[in-house]
Amino acid sequence: QLQLVESGGGLVQPGGSLRLSCAASRLPLDFYAVGWFRQAPGKDREGISYISSGGTLTKYAESVKGRFTISRDKVKVYLEMNSLKLEDTAVYYCAAVWPMSGDVIVVDPDEYNHWGQGTQVTVSS
Repeated sequence: QLQLVESGGGLVQPGGSLRLSCAASRLPLDFYAVGWFRQAPGKDREGISYISSGGTLTKYAESVKGRFTISRDKVKVYLEMNSLKLEDTAVYYCAAVWPMSGDVIVVDPDEYNHWGQGTQVTVSS
């Protein structure tokens, strides 16, 4: 069973940066498509960034495009967050799925079968 652990959250001022990491505790994340999601209090979960298993394909929500960058190595998936805004405050989750076919992005959260516990990101002055 793949277990995911997020880290790197915290308190940051508007305009600041954070780097989130997603690691698998028992197996490497190689070959898994990964997505980052977030949920703010009182709001629906939002998919914000995705990366294919091979790392060649990425996708971003409009709300974070140009500010967030997803990347990966053999061990972890990262979410570099710059120019943070108050509305970026949320619990951030990573999720992983073994893709059915090739190096693809998985956007549908219902297709992910491994989720982390989340890490809190708070943007406040």
